[in-house]
Amino acid sequence: MKRISLLFILGLSALAASAQNETQTVKLQEVEVKAAKVIHKPDGQTIYPTEAQKKASHSGYSILQKLSLPNIRVDEVAQNLSTIDGRGSVQLRINGIVVGRAEMLALAPESINRIDFIDNPGVRYGEGIACVINILTRRNDNGYTVGFDLTQALTTKFGNDLAYAKWNAGKSELSLSYDFGYKDFKGNRTDETAHYQLTDGSIHTIERRDIASRSRNFNHGLQLKYNLADSANYVFQALLSADFSNVPGNYQHKQIVDGSRQYLATRQEKNHSSSPVLDLYYFRQLTPRQSLTLNAVGTYIGTSLHSSYDEGSPYTYDVDGKTYSFVGEAIYENRLNPFTLTAGINYMQKYTDNTYSGDVNSVNPMHNRNAYAFAELKGAVGPVRYTAGVGSSYLDYRQQADKYHYWLFRPKASLAYNPTQAVQLRYDFQISEHVSQVAMISNTTIRNNSMEWTRGNPNIRPNRVQEHSFQLSYTHPRIQAFLQAYGKLNHRPNMAAYLRTEDNRFVYTQLNQKEIDVLHLMLYVNGWIIPDKLSMALSGTLFRCFNFGQDYTHCKTFYSGNAQVQAYLGKFTLSAFVDSGFRFLEGETEGFNGMFTYLNAAYRHKNLNLSLTWQQPLNPHYKQSQSDVYNRYVRKTTTLHCRDLGNLVNLNIAWKFSQGRAYKNIHRNINRKADKDTGILR
Repeated sequence: MKRISLLFILGLSALAASAQNETQTVKLQEVEVKAAKVIHKPDGQTIYPTEAQKKASHSGYSILQKLSLPNIRVDEVAQNLSTIDGRGSVQLRINGIVVGRAEMLALAPESINRIDFIDNPGVRYGEGIACVINILTRRNDNGYTVGFDLTQALTTKFGNDLAYAKWNAGKSELSLSYDFGYKDFKGNRTDETAHYQLTDGSIHTIERRDIASRSRNFNHGLQLKYNLADSANYVFQALLSADFSNVPGNYQHKQIVDGSRQYLATRQEKNHSSSPVLDLYYFRQLTPRQSLTLNAVGTYIGTSLHSSYDEGSPYTYDVDGKTYSFVGEAIYENRLNPFTLTAGINYMQKYTDNTYSGDVNSVNPMHNRNAYAFAELKGAVGPVRYTAGVGSSYLDYRQQADKYHYWLFRPKASLAYNPTQAVQLRYDFQISEHVSQVAMISNTTIRNNSMEWTRGNPNIRPNRVQEHSFQLSYTHPRIQAFLQAYGKLNHRPNMAAYLRTEDNRFVYTQLNQKEIDVLHLMLYVNGWIIPDKLSMALSGTLFRCFNFGQDYTHCKTFYSGNAQVQAYLGKFTLSAFVDSGFRFLEGETEGFNGMFTYLNAAYRHKNLNLSLTWQQPLNPHYKQSQSDVYNRYVRKTTTLHCRDLGNLVNLNIAWKFSQGRAYKNIHRNINRKADKDTGILR
């Protein structure tokens, strides 16, 4: 903590010294991009990107990478976002609509009005969402946009390409996109040492080491979207998409040292899947203060999987999987005085039918339903901003003879106080539920290797999650900083359990056990060293994990940090990022996501953007992950090194051409996205 506090003080002192010399040209309560780049709200911040940041960006990922959002890691090469502390996923929206890679790459940064960064999202945004980034833009009344975004690795076989087109005519917009990605890595190496305590009290040790491997896949995506919008009255959108994935044949050749025996073993996997999605959305402005939003998403996932592993003896199984899901919601909003009322209901119906054959003989049709109703007030009283909501959720599940029904009362509250314009104190509280992955509640058991098995548990129940967050923040035209304390209490969660049978089989499953708690402290500083030319962001994290099982207690503290520097030099943009990696302890497994580093140089000329990125520089044997199991029956360490990701150099070529006139502001709200969980146990 002393190191983190020192980092905070030094960062604030250095940036504040340069900020004192800045001439203030904006009066209080005014909103100008030059000065009020960040405005606090009850659930997060509103951010106005500078013109320098917009001009140096060519896509949605590019502009977010330059904003250095707190607790957000932007991988512009892989085109994804994640939270640095691992608390949950990042949900991306454009004008309130959940979007993916195609929309983010086609986004024109110069059309951005502002960005709402919601770091305290409610349940209406979905489960497991740590933050929501909503990019608000303007749209051409008439015109078109065409472009492509091509990423190719120069040091390994990896590519990610997209072509798109968008036409606007009056209130209508039609867009079409196609993306293709591939990966063919041969440098992955997994090393594992496992110690098993047998029934006679002796320890049996097995070493598993990859001597060759291949990991490859091919992905295709096609999306057709029609949007009809009158920004003052209504928005209707229909989206039809299809995703196809093909894993033609991955393998790992392993050297096995089993006591005095040594032999070779091979793991192989083939996988094919397809997923069409239909997404319908309607927004209506009922009165100047009232609005209604309706959304429905239907998804089908068809999966075919073949897996084999001959450690000890041959073991092969196939899976024919089908998943059908429907997600719908209705949200009513009324901007009253002095608060805004929001109320709605979310509903999900899902049917999963996975048939296992071969050495696994199982058929497990599962029915899941989830309904959530909520009401929320949001407003301000003087310098105090507040959010107060109540909700109730109902879940039920049925799998042959196994079933459950689960009700939960879900309050939510947030208070924010500004003693001065630059300083804010905020407290957030909510109760939610955690539901296990579909695969872990199946009645299927599969073998992992000669000693270990994985067994689903149909008797797992959802559990209550209580979250508290305190934040002290400072916002200046050239400095942003905050100190945050976050705590999460999981009552009777599903936790890891290893069962040892009489014939020395070690079965991993999950059971509802005592408690998992988390304490997270984070310090963040971001500022302009030279206005619109050079920016720097620093953060430090303390992560304390508490795991209380039926027959074990594991507690541990981890530290991490990251730094980012960006320079805007006319048509050139230079950036560097380093992250120490993230460690966590859940159940009986301690995990480590490897250190992440990159250097990037980008050049933009009119509609063309060229970017060269060097990831994990001077690190040819990149340690991607490590896990340690601390069970009384099983102690093992598994490490994954990836040569393909070490010293990885990527070239990105993006070209975009737009022709149109008359930008118009548009406002929409939408909350659902396609289901991706197949429920297959692996």
